[in-house]
Order: sequence, then structure tokens, then C-alpha cells
Amino acid sequence: MAKLLYSATMSLDGFIAGPGGDMSWMTPYLGPDPLFDELVPNVGAILAGNRTFRGDDPYRDTPAEGQAFGGAWSGPQVVLTHHRPSVPWPGVTFTDDLATAVALAVDAAGDKYVNVLGADVARQCLAAGLLDEILVGVAPIMLGAGTRLYDQEGGTSVKLERIRSAEVPHSSDLWFRVLR
Repeated sequence: MAKLLYSATMSLDGFIAGPGGDMSWMTPYLGPDPLFDELVPNVGAILAGNRTFRGDDPYRDTPAEGQAFGGAWSGPQVVLTHHRPSVPWPGVTFTDDLATAVALAVDAAGDKYVNVLGADVARQCLAAGLLDEILVGVAPIMLGAGTRLYDQEGGTSVKLERIRSAEVPHSSDLWFRVLR
């Protein structure tokens, strides 16, 4: 059965997007990364929030613009949103219910990962006890503001167990299991 994995690259001060959803800060830190490269063929489906799906693209103005993992992955995507588009997107299912979104993504992923993209969707999955793992690349930059990797009103601790870690020239990768 599929596992739900939240993956992101974040700044040292904990932001996955800069002010206004800016992802351009990430461009210098994209590149060969053995842990993320190992993950990509093991992703069976993507579960993303609307802001992430329609948001700024770190691959903007490159041939990989608009493609998941810079074009290294293709497959079914489920977008959790209250604002469904009027025109269908091939390979993308839109729903406004977390349980439905997770069920659709898990079914599509088979025995591979459901890669959760977007801080709010990941927070909702954590709150519902559905998130299994977290993979974070920590880039050597501080943004000072933006979208945090994890932000919970009033604060909520999430206990994690490190599965793996790796160092590459442009980031430090940390892979955790969510403890329940």
C-alpha cells in the first residue's frame, strides 16, 4: 500500500517558499541530489494543494517549467482545492475533500509513494494521522519570510525518527518517519 511522503526543499530558516509564494530562490539549489533522485521513480502519484499546483515554478524559463520534479516524473496528480478549474487538466483530479484526495492518490500510487506537495496539505495530512514520512532538503540560504515547512496555530509537536540523511554540495537531505 502507498505511503504518504511530504517532500520539500526549505531554507535554513524553515521556509519552502518566499514571500508571495516566490520559488525563484530555489533555482540555484536544484540539481543532482541522490536522495531525491532515488525518490522520483518511487513516486506513484502526487497530492498537492492548489497554491502549490498553480504556484510559482522554480524551473520557470527553462525547458522543465511546469513539470513535476523538473520533468523527471510524470503521472497522476490529485489537487486539494476549493477552486476547481472550469477546464479539465489531463492527468489531474481536483477535489475539495481531504479524505477523498488521499484515497484517490493512494489508489493511483499503488505500492509507490504518494508525494505530498504543499505545506497546508501536509499539515492537514499530519493532523489526520495520514502522513507517513517527510523528506526535506535544507538549502544554505535564509529567506526571513514566506511559507513555513510546517506551521500550526498554537503549535503542535510532531515526533519524527530519522530514516536517512545525505549531504550534497547544495543541500543537506533529511528523511524522517512520522511517529504516531
